This record gives sequence, structure tokens and C-alpha cells, in this order.
Amino acid sequence: MNALKALHDEQDQAVWLDFVARGFIQKGALKRLVEEDGLRGVTSNPSIFEKAIGHSDEYDASLKAVQETGDSRVIDLYEGLAIADIQAAADVLRPVYEASDGADGYVSLEVSPYLALDTEATLTEARRLHKAVARDNLMVKVPATPEGIPAIRQLTEEGISINVTLLFSQEAYEAVARAFIDGLDARAKAGHDVSKIASVASFFISRIDVLVDKLLDEKIAQANDPDEKTALAQLKGKVAIANAKLAYQRYRKIFAESKWTALAEKGAKAQRLLWASTGVKNKAYSDVLYVEELIGPNTVNTMPPATMDAFRDHGTVRATIEEDVPGAEAVMTRLARAGIDIEKVAEQLVREGVQLFIDAADDLLGAVAGKRAALLGQRLDGQSLVMDDSLAAEAKKTVESWRASGAIRRLWAGDATVWSGHDEASWLGWLHIVEDELEKAADYAAFSEWVKQQGFTDAVVLGMGGSSLGPEVLSLTYGQREGFPKLQILDSTHPDQVRALEASIDLGRTLFIVSSKSGSTLEPNVFRDYFLGRVKEKLGDRAGDHFVAVTDPGSDMERAAKADNFKKIFYGVKQIGGRYSVLSAFGLVPAAALGLDVKALLETARIMVRSCGPVVPPAQNPGVLLGAAMGVAGLAGRDKVTIIASPGIDSFGAWAEQLIAESTGKQGKGLVPVDGEPASVPAVYGRDRFFIYLRLDGQAQEAQDEALRALERDGHPIARITLDSIEQLPQEFYRLEMATAVAGAVLGINPFDQPDVEASKIETKKLFSEAEANGALPAETPLFEDDAVALYADRENAASLPQATQGLEAALKAQLARLKDGDYLGLLAYVPRDAKAAGILQEARLAVRDARKVATCLEFGPRFLHSTGQAYKGGPDTGVFLQITSAPSEDLPIPGRALGFSTVVAAQARGDFAVLAERGRRALRVHIKGDLDAGLKRVAAALKAAVA
Repeated sequence: MNALKALHDEQDQAVWLDFVARGFIQKGALKRLVEEDGLRGVTSNPSIFEKAIGHSDEYDASLKAVQETGDSRVIDLYEGLAIADIQAAADVLRPVYEASDGADGYVSLEVSPYLALDTEATLTEARRLHKAVARDNLMVKVPATPEGIPAIRQLTEEGISINVTLLFSQEAYEAVARAFIDGLDARAKAGHDVSKIASVASFFISRIDVLVDKLLDEKIAQANDPDEKTALAQLKGKVAIANAKLAYQRYRKIFAESKWTALAEKGAKAQRLLWASTGVKNKAYSDVLYVEELIGPNTVNTMPPATMDAFRDHGTVRATIEEDVPGAEAVMTRLARAGIDIEKVAEQLVREGVQLFIDAADDLLGAVAGKRAALLGQRLDGQSLVMDDSLAAEAKKTVESWRASGAIRRLWAGDATVWSGHDEASWLGWLHIVEDELEKAADYAAFSEWVKQQGFTDAVVLGMGGSSLGPEVLSLTYGQREGFPKLQILDSTHPDQVRALEASIDLGRTLFIVSSKSGSTLEPNVFRDYFLGRVKEKLGDRAGDHFVAVTDPGSDMERAAKADNFKKIFYGVKQIGGRYSVLSAFGLVPAAALGLDVKALLETARIMVRSCGPVVPPAQNPGVLLGAAMGVAGLAGRDKVTIIASPGIDSFGAWAEQLIAESTGKQGKGLVPVDGEPASVPAVYGRDRFFIYLRLDGQAQEAQDEALRALERDGHPIARITLDSIEQLPQEFYRLEMATAVAGAVLGINPFDQPDVEASKIETKKLFSEAEANGALPAETPLFEDDAVALYADRENAASLPQATQGLEAALKAQLARLKDGDYLGLLAYVPRDAKAAGILQEARLAVRDARKVATCLEFGPRFLHSTGQAYKGGPDTGVFLQITSAPSEDLPIPGRALGFSTVVAAQARGDFAVLAERGRRALRVHIKGDLDAGLKRVAAALKAAVA
């Protein structure tokens, strides 16, 4: 008789196969094993599926079919494949299950190894898989970790058949057996049937000998006595079998106790010992050693295909499991005397076993992620990273560290220890916001239709920072849509800019979107007060119909909006900071008002969300890869993240600035984002740059492409991101959010707080309150003053700039002389932000960059206070700052307030400078008293002359 078949027919030992693959089932190979070899079960694990899915193309057609119906998560793609295989195998084995009255014919599917140390998550996962497979002859595999054992008991009580895996210890086996019995006992006491539940305890064999033999070799090497060496050598290849034989003795004892016999009388089936890992690893041993020596009744041996073939060919069938039990006891006693603790060996093997399955799961899911990306093609924005060997090695090391520690899964699970261990878990709502907002897509579509029906010609977002920068990108990227209003942004309190915006709109045909998370931010409140007052003058009690609010629940803004009868209030998520909020209501309400298809926008973003998901291994996870590169580059001194983008998407950098600067620039660390510097020749850059190049196919410029190629040849690190169309830009919001969160972890900071932004807000509020009480801001004494400009600085900076008393040109030359290699220049202009002012100052910044090879930042206040201001004050002390203020042409009163916008912007500038000074930053302020254009040109000329 076939030796495999004889194992069951003659010795009541079931043969299971430790292998599964689609073609193997579909081509009838599994069925032949059942019919010809008496196969009675199948086991699977991540390693098996990794080989089947990752190293063949037989699953590609199924993946393609699923992806053609819409994008799926990586975990769903894998589980779809695995569950289909398990179901197919279970159907092949169904006759065995029925013929054995449910004792055999099982197929096993493992809960995620990522959950091995989490009881509740294991319970949830096991229940879900049991329901999804929907086959009576399924066993769910649960590891015998300390956290797994309570789950085994509970699942057994619930009537789910369990294959307990990763058993190496007799003590652990007994705990598992008793957990099984306790679960059945509880089920019986609850009046439920216990006869339909089967279980196996998978006791691993060869791995024990591999580790113990290694430990014995170490002992042999240390021993001096030849007899001792011989005695130790005689234990090699014996311990695994001895350990298993003694475990079987425990099985006989436990399942003879009265508690079990009472359950057996109710039809319960004993939990069988299953010999796992029975493929021989040591070629010096017989290839059927772990089958022939462990044959006994009511047991299972699960074999890999090669071991099955070997035993079929030359295996010997005889009862061996109870042969020489005293000899087995003697082996274990001698092992202990040799100083090898089998329990510690088992504990190590459990840890290693969990990690091996995690490693296999990472490989498996990485393979699925790769196949998904290939199927998505250009629908998924591309990413490539080019770094020198040193940076690339550090980035690779970081990525592997993230994989080994499960950091991306921990990040998604809200584990604050990924960062600083403080309150980070309270700020992770952005991770899930795309899925959450998709559920509200119909609400956004209805709002969009209402905006269109009202015939608004303009829509104005009144907000700062995260409330305004994302909507600005959407407006500038997608433009005005037919039938919808033009979307504008107001994020400046300079009265000339407020007045200019008002002049560009018809108040009676404008929708105002007042955006403020907290509702307590100064700027949105004064914007609301001003424009609500102006619209009331025109429309009276109907003014509220022209206003909607976007704010967090329970905020002051919500209360004000209700009091003023705003048409609608949209709610943000308290667990999302402003800079991470573009894919929440703060970005989506303006998008809907603009006429964008919010559902399509979110579905596009979701492609990147899934690419950055918790089970996508770091090496295939674009957010982790980019964040790791940014982080290690920053630690290596390449901390000036320079954003270059194709025309059409070049506004993205202003949003990215806030995200990167506010998230990472603190505790003297961080990345300094640089936006608005056009790509140039390598000679104008220092060695402190990290470039992010967003390239839009169809609109990319050859000059930009060549500049980036030259920078690459010169050794600069470059992250290239390619977009097939502007419709895919929402993916980049999410990619960079994830990358920034990862970079924050690499840098060792909390990427979700902004302590120095708050400091500026506090200083500004204090100054403004004093001004309201006293009628004006406190007087200042300039270092220098003429008819056109005045210069100001705090005591420490003034002492470092004695030349300032000589005039503007001497002062700016001295200020720029403070720049060193690795520093950057920050031009902080509290003037109206328009093309003319930007053009004048842009020429000056580029002259400084080209001459001094330093990064340059051109910012307009007060908007940058809610953006890059955090990094300027809290990040690396490498900034040299020139603040530029101007006297407005005329003040603009704010309804309900004693002072107007002129005082607000002046207080903001002074508060900003005060905090820069308090942080010890190198700063100088130039105040333009007369004509703004002339003053800016004079400042620009002085800057250019200083570096000529």
C-alpha cells in the first residue's frame, strides 16, 4: 500500500499538505493527492502564499480582473486571492470532511502575523476570516503566543475551529489544550453543540533541532572532556522528536481527564497534535526522520510536498510515537544538564516564528503592492529617488528599520511611540479622512449644485494657513469652471490687499467661505467681521445667505455662524491639524464651490492612500520611501527641501511649505522648505539641498528637466514625482502628508504640533489688545531713518549690526554678511502680495542665491506666520531674516473693533519679529514709509549690491 495512505489506514494518522497554490488546485493535483495518497487536510501560511503569489504569474489575471472594476487595497487584493484558494481547496476536501463526520478534511488559513501579540485584534480577524471563507471545513490558524491563547479559548467557545500554530514547548502545548477544553466546556454549558468543532495543535519539530543543534555545537566547542563532547554530540537530532513524544504523553493524560470525557460524551472531538515543520533542514538526517519517528493514533503530520514525495517513495509505516518514552525523557534530562533550557529555546522560536511569518507577510504584501502598482500604471503618480551611495544606504537602513519594527502599521494604529510618545495619536484623523469624506460625497455635490444655482460670480475663502493654502492650490491648478464662481483666497490682513480683493468682486454676488478650525484665530475672525458688515450694508438680513463656515464642532466660529444665520456650516475633524486638512472639509468645500467633482477628487486621492496603507511594506510604500529619504537627508545636512514643479501645478509648493515647515521645524531641528526658486545650474547651490520635482506630463519644460538632470549628475538627491494629468494632483497631497509624518519620526520630533506658531499668535494678540486699550501700538525707536525707510532690530541684533546706523545699503550688506554655508535667507514681506511686489523681491532673492549659494525663501506676511514661520523660529538656527513692512495707503476699519486692519498687520509683524528675536534669530526689519514700489525696488537693489 502507498506509505502515505497507510499512515491513516493503518495508524490513524492523518496526512496534511503544507502547501497551496491556485494552479495546483485548478489542475487537479490536490484532488489526486486526496484520491491517491489519502490526503486529509491542507495548511497554509504567509510563506506559502508569498511563494505562490509573489513568484508566479498565475494570479495576475485575477488581480487584473479585480482592478478593472476599481482600485482595491493591497490587503483586500491578497485576501481575495487567498480566500478563493482556501475555498477551492476546502471544496476539494469536502468529501473527506463529510466522510469523517467533521474530524478531517480541513484547510487552514492564518490570521495576520501582524496581530500575534494582540488578543482582541486576533479575535476580530479570526471571526472575519471565518465568515469570509464561509466553509465548515475551515480552520483558522492562531499562534500560541501568550496573547493568542485567550483568543483560542474564546474562538473555540464561539464554535470556530482553530489550528493552533507555533507550538514548541510542552508547557505551552498543555496551556493550549486546556484553553481548547475550557472553550468547549463554556460552549457546552451555554447549551451549544460541541460536536462540530475540530482543532489541531501544531507542534513544530525541525526548527527545534536546528536551534538546539547549534547550541549543542557551541557547548561541544567549549568542552574540554572528550567524553562530554561525545555525550553532547549524541543529543544532536534527538531533541525535537523527544520533545514531541513527551508532548504526546501530555495529550494522552489531558484527554483522559474527567473534564474532557464529559465533553466527549457530548460528541466533542479531541484536539489532535499536528506535527509541523517536518521537512528536514539538516541533510545529515534522514529526509523522512520527522515522519517515521512520530507516527501515532489521532495525530496529524503536515508535510511539505518534498517530504510527502520522500515518504511515499521510501517511508516506513509503524507505530513509533510511544516507542521508548523513557529514552525521550532521558534526552530532555541530559539536555537540561547540559545547560540548555528547552522552555527558553521554545520562547525564542516563538518569537522567531512570528517574525519569520511577518517577514513572509511583508514579502507577500510587497509583491501584491507591486502588482497593483503595475496594473494601475499611470493612474498612480510615479516616484523615483536618486541619492548618492551614502544617503541611499542610510535611507535603505531606515526603510528596513521601519519594516522590521512594523512602524507603518504602528503609525496607522495610532502608536505615538513612532514619534515622541506624546499626543501624536490625537492628530491622526488625516489617515482615514479620504474614506470618511467619500461617504459625504453626495453632500458636497449638493452644495456644489446650490452654488451654481445661486449664480455667484465669486467665492472667497477667508482663512489662514491650512484653511487657505490648499484651496489656493485647487483654485490656481484647476481654474474657474463654467457656471461656477471664480475662487479667490484672502489670507492677508494688510488693508491694501483687503481693499484690492473687495474691489475685484461684487459683494451681492459673492459667496464667502469662512474657514477656521478653532474659531479663535484672529485673521478669519476679522475677515468675517469686515465682510459680513459690508454685505449687510448691501443685503441686510439676507447677508448670511452669502456665507458658509468651515470649522471644528463646538468652536467659536460655529457659534458665530449660527448667530449670523450662515447658510451652511461644514465641520472639520478635531483630530486633523490645519496643515493636514486639505482633503477634509477645509479643502473640499472650496473645491465644491469651484465646481470640482469632489467624489472624483477623493477617489483619485484614495489611490495614493492605499499605496501608503498600513500593510504596504516600507520598501513599496511611496510615502515611507519619500519620508525616509527626506529625514535622512535632513540629518545629513541636506535640510533645504527645494520644491520644483511643472507649470500648471507650480502652486503646490506653497501648500507643501506649510506642511513641511510646521511639521518638522522645531526643537532646533527640521527641514526648511524652499518654494519659488526656479531650477538653475548646479553652481548656484550649496550641498544642503534635497530636491522634490513634480513633473506634469504634457506640460513639463525641457529646461526644467535638463536642470534636474544636471543637479543629479552633480550629486544632489532628487525625488522625482510624475503626474499623468492635473487631475491626479490630489494624490500628492496625501503622499507628502505621509512622507512628512515619516520624516518627523526619522528626525525625532512630533510632526503635529506647532509651538512657535502659537508663540507668534500669543505675542500678536497681546500687542493688538494693548493697542486697542491704548489707541495705538507702542512707539519704536529706529536704528536708522530717512524719508523713505526706517530700520529696526532688537538689542542683540542691533549690537551685531552697527552698520545699520549708516543707512539701508550698509545695513543690508552687513545682514547678508551674516550668511554662512548651509544658511538660508528669509525675506518676510508684510506687504500686499501681488505680482509686482513678488517680481521685485524675486530678482533680489535669486541674486543672493546665485552669488552666495544659499537657499532663499520669499514669504508674504501674515500668511507665512501660519506656514513657514514655525521652522524659522523653531527649526535649525540657520536663517538670516529680513522683515519688510510698509505703511498702508489708507487704514480699513473693522466693524465692532476699535482699530483697523493697519494695526492688525502691524501687530502681526511686530509679534513675529519679537519671537524671532526671542529665539535668537539673525533678523533685521525694514519699514517702507513712502511709495511701496519705490521702497521695494530700493531694498531689492541694496540686496543685489550687497552680494555683487
